[in-house]
Amino acid sequence: MKHNVYVYIIIMALVTYLIRMLPLAVLRKELKSRFLRSFLYYVPFVSLSVMTFPQILYATGSPALGALAMALSIGLSLAGVGLDIVALCSCLAVYLASLL
Repeated sequence: MKHNVYVYIIIMALVTYLIRMLPLAVLRKELKSRFLRSFLYYVPFVSLSVMTFPQILYATGSPALGALAMALSIGLSLAGVGLDIVALCSCLAVYLASLL
């Protein structure tokens, strides 16, 4: 099933905007709750992750190759490698694995 990526981007932008702006519009004073502040901080990251995770597995046409790229990306990221090198290594790994 092919999805329009622009729809995902627009939905993510709206969710991010609403969740960050709604408390500012409704509440006039600073939020004292650490839990609520922490929740509002992480919502954009979670929204983006939830929308992109399924596409990572199926972007290559093979869930196994997608899982390989994701595992490699996570490992390199945890090792502190920069985003450009992580993306390049993941693409190269999928290409080489697809040749096999």
